[in-house]
Amino acid sequence: MGTAAERLRRSWYVLMDGTPPEPPEDEPGEVVDPRVIDLVLRVGELLLASGESTERVNEAMLSLAVAYELPRCEVQVTFTSLLVSAHPGNGAAPVTATRAIRRRTPAFWRLHALHALVQQAAIGMLELPEAHQRLAEIKHGRAPYPPWLMVVSLGLIAASASVLVGGGPVVAVTAFVATLLGDRAAAYLARRGVAEFFQLSLAAAIGATAAALVVATMGSPGRASTIVTGAILALLPGRPLVASVQDGVTGDLVSAGARLLEVFFIIAAIVAGLGAAVYVAVALNVDINVSHLPDFPALLSPVPVLAAAAVSVTFAICLAVPRDVLVPAAIGGALIWVVYVLLLTASVAPVLASAISAVIIGVLGNMLARRRNAPSLPYVVPAISPLLPGTLLYRGMVELNTGAAQEGALSLVAAMSVALALGAGVNLGGELVRAFQTVGLSASGRWARPAARRTRGY
Repeated sequence: MGTAAERLRRSWYVLMDGTPPEPPEDEPGEVVDPRVIDLVLRVGELLLASGESTERVNEAMLSLAVAYELPRCEVQVTFTSLLVSAHPGNGAAPVTATRAIRRRTPAFWRLHALHALVQQAAIGMLELPEAHQRLAEIKHGRAPYPPWLMVVSLGLIAASASVLVGGGPVVAVTAFVATLLGDRAAAYLARRGVAEFFQLSLAAAIGATAAALVVATMGSPGRASTIVTGAILALLPGRPLVASVQDGVTGDLVSAGARLLEVFFIIAAIVAGLGAAVYVAVALNVDINVSHLPDFPALLSPVPVLAAAAVSVTFAICLAVPRDVLVPAAIGGALIWVVYVLLLTASVAPVLASAISAVIIGVLGNMLARRRNAPSLPYVVPAISPLLPGTLLYRGMVELNTGAAQEGALSLVAAMSVALALGAGVNLGGELVRAFQTVGLSASGRWARPAARRTRGY
């Protein structure tokens, strides 16, 4: 017995031409290949664990499902889990599989390789067994840099950042050593199963302690800020910040909320470790105050510009980007610093200057990524690292521990504002590129984004 609408439709056809339409035939049965579901889940898992945004993971999984004819596939991606459901025809039961993300390690070279796999599969260049083989090679492959270089690069981030804000050779060496000690101490805690929150707190505390020791022994309070700024910059969450804003902009609110909460806890851990070290130093009468902190540490001389480029390159190495991304990372770091300083010179507020600089990087980075058929994160995340608000965090903690609680709170709010401005600016640049170019791993286009429909908040 058909529905009332179907009966009405049949009556209308009889009334018009005297012959009822042919009844719809049952959908043909479709076989769900478990190897396809396994491939879709494993690619999505590796993308999400390697640092990709939720929308890009969703696009990649759907593209693979279409390429290998997974019938009526639905994909659900959150910050910690993946779900794939296929619905065969002819009354067959749906097939659903899920996978949890238990560990996330930034490996941007994997993003590049996985996107290439998805693109080749989407245009029919990879058979299913070949795709599984490629995935296994990517999963068990090695980063383009040796492990020792990635560890040393973390210290080089701190050294370059300390030079960027006015430090000299002594400051750079101190920041380098303190950051390496903090990283190795955090790695020891990780092997003992201690939560990452306390790992980051210890690393930040070691950096601040090194700065306090320099002030106590050498009597130069101006060096403390540059040492701590470098040590903090090596810990700040640039990658999850960009991904969290991107998830929120594209409508994946659950993942965006989870990523923002992750950013909050990372910054809270850094602030906790930094605050404890500063509090002890002040209690021991170490000359730590905010009078030596520069209000305008941005200069256009060659040394800061080269230091900004070095920050971006070393940040890129820590994120294990492909080697051909290192030169664009260096150019992006120098460019964002030059634009930022020019805007500050033109009396633009620091938060707005950070946002505008990030928009320019977002546009150029996304254009270059699309030209190379590559993901955009390896091009934009290292480039914004010179503007991450290390100095503002340090100023806030010093003010909180020297009796200026109101000013300290405002400095911490300013630091968060700059961080969010960077994330929003980078993503705005990506949206501008998307608005005028065909996007998606399988030519999904701008109309394939459900969150782009006008909902007016409903």
